[in-house]
Amino acid sequence: MSSSEQKNQTGFVGVGVMGRPMARRLIEAGHSLIVYDRDEKAVAELVALGAHAAKSVRDVADHARIVFTSLPTPAVFRQVAIGEGGLIEGSALKILIDLSTVGSRTEKEVADGLLAKGIDTVDAPVSGGAAGASKGTLAIMAAGKPAALNEVRGLFEVLGKVFVVGEEPGQGQLLKLLNNMLSSTAFAITSEAFVAGMRGGLDPEVMMSVINAGSGKNGATLDKFPKQVLPRTFDFGFPIGSVCKDIGLAVEECQALGVPMWVGSVARQVWNYAAMQDGAKRDMTELVKYVEHWSSGEGLAD
Repeated sequence: MSSSEQKNQTGFVGVGVMGRPMARRLIEAGHSLIVYDRDEKAVAELVALGAHAAKSVRDVADHARIVFTSLPTPAVFRQVAIGEGGLIEGSALKILIDLSTVGSRTEKEVADGLLAKGIDTVDAPVSGGAAGASKGTLAIMAAGKPAALNEVRGLFEVLGKVFVVGEEPGQGQLLKLLNNMLSSTAFAITSEAFVAGMRGGLDPEVMMSVINAGSGKNGATLDKFPKQVLPRTFDFGFPIGSVCKDIGLAVEECQALGVPMWVGSVARQVWNYAAMQDGAKRDMTELVKYVEHWSSGEGLAD
């Protein structure tokens, strides 16, 4: 790798379900990427497309001025960003773009730590799932300093539509958590309504058509039920365990802001109960199976 290639590289740490298709889009758009993930197969897939493989997290930050992170939990993000051997120790990094969903408190903690080293943070969680990541149709909720946002806007445009929601790290996280809580709550109540309709003898296709023509339509009835539930594919690409993490963070943040969260807390209990019944790794659309099971007393259908 030449020194000129190093200077023009963009970094990407965390190339899993969401990170990998986003990284792929950046490569296909002509960006030189240096990537790191503990999953060597995921890295190899991107190297085959033209990415450079980093030896470590710090190696990414030693070669890239701008680094994306797409990581599963607040603890992992904190370690990658400001822990020993983390991005904070890199010699080239100037802007960290966090695409993860980790909550505003962790985002602010990391941003403060990086700022002390002269590194700006763009808090930019995304919505749209793996399909949106592949198609470049994600909704990106970005918060950061105007100068940093302007510098990375071209990268964002490869991934989806950018919504600037503020200048303070954590504001993007709050909006993402609110969005995910609305989505997961809508799916939970739609699952109950769907199972009730089926038990009452309603045709599922007709039921969804009528709901989507009326006032009950929501993201679940318009998208996930027609695409993943009615055909019984259950392949939306987001696990129940991740829903539990997101709605848990959302309820905690809203309660910290003084909102009682009666409805949100009940929705969180539904998802957590499904996760505890061996559902954490199952696709989120499989919540319907649990509602069917709870309603009939029979075993969970595969």
